[in-house]
Amino acid sequence: MTSINVEIPDEQLQKLQQLAHESGISLEDLLRASIEDWLNYPKSEFVQASSYVLKKNAQLYRRLA
Repeated sequence: MTSINVEIPDEQLQKLQQLAHESGISLEDLLRASIEDWLNYPKSEFVQASSYVLKKNAQLYRRLA
């Protein structure tokens, strides 16, 4: 596994540490889970939204082509 270093303001670090503490997990686990969610969720949401828009506007796109 590869590790990376990210510089963030002290205020953000404190908020993340508090959130991890409230969730009963380590800061590292909180960040890993957040990154995993971000990598998986937006893609499926984008695919759903783009499919909806393409279907909804299909006739318009044909006219414009």
